[in-house]
Amino acid sequence: ACGCRANECCSQHGYCGTGEVYCGNGCRSGRCHVSSTGNKVSDTVTAAFFNGIANQAGGGCAGRGFYTRAAFLEAARSYPRFGGVGSADDSKREIAAFFAHVTHETGHMCHVEEINGPSKAADYCDKQNKQYPCKAGKGYYGRGPIQLSWNYNYGAAGESIGFDGLNNPEIVATDRVVSFKTALWFWMNGCHSIMTSGKGFGATIRAINGPKECGGANPSTVSARVKYYRDYCNQLRVDPGTNLRC
Repeated sequence: ACGCRANECCSQHGYCGTGEVYCGNGCRSGRCHVSSTGNKVSDTVTAAFFNGIANQAGGGCAGRGFYTRAAFLEAARSYPRFGGVGSADDSKREIAAFFAHVTHETGHMCHVEEINGPSKAADYCDKQNKQYPCKAGKGYYGRGPIQLSWNYNYGAAGESIGFDGLNNPEIVATDRVVSFKTALWFWMNGCHSIMTSGKGFGATIRAINGPKECGGANPSTVSARVKYYRDYCNQLRVDPGTNLRC
């Protein structure tokens, strides 16, 4: 992960800086100059597509009204290469993959915070990480569309997006735009290149939760993610490609 400052770009090689070398071709995140194609995320993520997912969340879900298409599109403007690389079909596959994982992680955008998250706070503190040390009384359990977890991810995401991830991790569950930005930040630092290089949806599962799900560790959750991905590809009228499992 880059962990760049708010005014910097993360280059295609994972370095922080400003100017064309960092913000031009291959820029992963931050104030990237342009997207590579004319693909518009808003044309693919229509209100019908987004709400078709979000409206499946029950009335008592914290995510109802928190996860909105407007917040997603505002966050996506900070990541112009999301859904902006390759052909129109490449763009649709990446978007389908992103929302498949969001659907699985949040229960159709129901959960903003991990279930029983506070009781698991100690499980998400890597005390060996000196760059992003855990702060007393703060929990780095899953929050947001991709369920951002661990102190080092909160710290790096905060540096890149522009919030204090270590001292104020709660903002990921209270600011809907920041919440979506953390999901896109995580995606652009790993899964984006997987989808745009044609490695297949299965490799994104490995990047997100490989040790707990891949290689036969939990085939049912892999199947659930794949089912969502196939469904969204079908809705977007694009072939899902190969290598869907891990």
